[in-house]
Amino acid sequence: MAKKTILVVDDSSSLRAVVNMALTGAGYDVIEAGDGQAALNMLDGRPIAMAICDVNMPVLNGIEFVKRVKLLNAYKFMPVMMLTTESQEAKKNEGRTAGARAWMVKPFTLEQLKNAVAKLTA
Repeated sequence: MAKKTILVVDDSSSLRAVVNMALTGAGYDVIEAGDGQAALNMLDGRPIAMAICDVNMPVLNGIEFVKRVKLLNAYKFMPVMMLTTESQEAKKNEGRTAGARAWMVKPFTLEQLKNAVAKLTA
């Protein structure tokens, strides 16, 4: 069975590296982008099981990224989990309205992350 690919979108290279190591160790393929626009450019039709996305990023923020993903036929059903320091209900509601399926607040444990990814890619 082919490995599932996870797209990790965050302007912090160290955060991307930690998530990449955890998910690669759990058996996933991981591709990375430093902002929402770079991530959109990677959505070229290849199968991606889910995206994990920060909210606050330069160029294109996470909420706008989710809105644009949901307009793409090949990816409109791809689950997106927001992984962010933002914990306000208003921001979470904005993410849900945009189409985010889950919201995880930093700091998080790698076990929490792997469990969430397993549920969203099942």
